[in-house]
Amino acid sequence: MAEVVSTTGAALGSPASQPPPAAAVKDADAGKLQFIEEMTSDVDAVQERVLGEILARNADTEYLSKYGLTSASDRATFRAKVPMATYEDLQPYIRRIADGDRSPILSGHPVSEFLTSSGTSAGERKLMPTIEDELNRRQLLYSLQMPVMNL
Repeated sequence: MAEVVSTTGAALGSPASQPPPAAAVKDADAGKLQFIEEMTSDVDAVQERVLGEILARNADTEYLSKYGLTSASDRATFRAKVPMATYEDLQPYIRRIADGDRSPILSGHPVSEFLTSSGTSAGERKLMPTIEDELNRRQLLYSLQMPVMNL
């Protein structure tokens, strides 16, 4: 019989991996649910703060410099100066990164991996550069699923 392994790698059913008491699970879930509540109670303020952090972190990138943005840029300045962009607009920058250019082109942080699209919309896979922070955000989002599902 195959051993069932949890997402943390521990074998399920072994004494060391017994589920924690319900109260501990509820406390952990409560903290995550509180985080969700805080992030969604004033979405506009959260988005403003996150955009400010992104702009500050990427102020020295080639792409934002092209539009005259600085670390002091806010949402209104960003909207006024940076046009909507398609993948095709960004593709030359992405290609340079994929070809090994390590200068801050689109991100002030090094690209840690490339994700690829399924290629179904245009028939060709698109490269999507990501940074370590993005991996951490995805892990955070995944960790918030179970508390919501347990409601």
